[in-house]
Amino acid sequence: MSFDVHQLDTFLLLGSGVTLLAVLAVRLSSRAGLPSLLIYLLMGVLLGEQGLGIDFEDAELAHALGFAALVLILAEGGLTTSWREIKPSMRIGVSLASIGVAVSVGVVALGSHYLLGLSWETAVLLGAVTSATDAAAVFSVLRTVPLPRRLTGSLEAESGLNDAPTVVLVVLVSTGAAADEGIWRMLLEILFELSGGVLLGLAVGFGGAWVMRRAALPSSGLYPIAVICLTMLAYAGGAAVHVSGFAAVYVAALVLGNSELPHRGVTRSFSEGIAWVAQIGLFVMLGLLLSPGRISLETVGLAVAAGLILTFVARPLSVLASAVVQPMPWRDLGFLSWAGLRGAVPIVFTTIPLSEGVADAEQLFDIVFVMVVIYTLLTGPTLPLVARVLRVARRSEPRDLELEAAPLDRVAADLLQITISPASLMHGVEVGELRLPPGASVSLIIREGEAKVPERRSVLRHGDEVLVVTPRKLRERTEERLRQVSRGGRLAQWLDEPDVRD
Repeated sequence: MSFDVHQLDTFLLLGSGVTLLAVLAVRLSSRAGLPSLLIYLLMGVLLGEQGLGIDFEDAELAHALGFAALVLILAEGGLTTSWREIKPSMRIGVSLASIGVAVSVGVVALGSHYLLGLSWETAVLLGAVTSATDAAAVFSVLRTVPLPRRLTGSLEAESGLNDAPTVVLVVLVSTGAAADEGIWRMLLEILFELSGGVLLGLAVGFGGAWVMRRAALPSSGLYPIAVICLTMLAYAGGAAVHVSGFAAVYVAALVLGNSELPHRGVTRSFSEGIAWVAQIGLFVMLGLLLSPGRISLETVGLAVAAGLILTFVARPLSVLASAVVQPMPWRDLGFLSWAGLRGAVPIVFTTIPLSEGVADAEQLFDIVFVMVVIYTLLTGPTLPLVARVLRVARRSEPRDLELEAAPLDRVAADLLQITISPASLMHGVEVGELRLPPGASVSLIIREGEAKVPERRSVLRHGDEVLVVTPRKLRERTEERLRQVSRGGRLAQWLDEPDVRD
């Protein structure tokens, strides 16, 4: 099929308009506490065959584009994830992405076959595609919920790692290889692909970081391009040698994002922008792929019933089973059970059986699409309430101290921006009484729109914005000291302060 300049003009007009509307929709979704994916999916449906009339039914193209978008989203997740913050939760995160996935697949498959009457193939595929949580869906909602690091780290590690085993399982079932090879050979193949993907990701990550530190590129804009290309290399390399490309890209991005690379701030901002474009395009495309005319009351009923099994049986059991490797309080486990949002990832995975021509693949796609919409509407807006009821929301930082950080790459330091809220006991404390670690210093105080360079006797007030420069190796100690003073005032040095790194 030819593609001329007039078609290009039409595509750019429509594409830019939809993207701008999607960007503006982020504001609406954040106010409503909803993942933006719901709005993007709706936009795709409205543009589709029963809306503006755009006909899109190419499952193979949707499969390819969906995987490309997921690779970019996973790369951004790895590049912006702090290893220091997720390391304490890595055991539970890996367990959720392995043991949790296995339990979820088994429970949903059994329930879908015996209770809903689906064939074994469709039931297993339904359990497989819905076992993976979606990083974009989870964190678009969790931005409004202040949580301790043990919970955010668990959810972040799970959503970054569970795509890899899930996609291997879906491919094996869709192609019939699972039935031919048997359960044990299938498990060994999954283990081999995941292990190979992790090793390849480590090699690309550390090797790429070594090269980037010595490249001395002539423009700062080239560094983020090179880093994104390295993550793409990890994925493509994994696909070429038949190991998990999803595991490779996430691990490589995690290593690169936590390495001392030039212009890390620019790289993270660039990757975040690319990931937003990928998310918008992915969700709108999936909305286009849906045929609303196929949605019947039976489809909605199956979606609701399958969602009940997943949300209230499979997810809690998978969290409990995963907690064997790293026991957690029941309140934390309860929140993890409710926070397992499914977003675009399950819908993307349904394009695999669609492209392979599996029987009842269209029904599977419709069920998963409806289930994702209904249960995202149910669980997303209620996460802040559930966090408060379970008393897992972290109250100290948002109430008395707001802290943001930006890297100063050339001097291996970070710039911390602190806002002293009305509840903070830092009010009335002199700069010299902060007693920051040696090497860290208060560089500027912004009060009522005016900036001034502080002295040791300068007094801090509510509403002040304070800029603190700290060597990167002392950042954690500096942040901890600031939080101690914010909670305990000038007497914080004598108070027995609890550990803030929960």
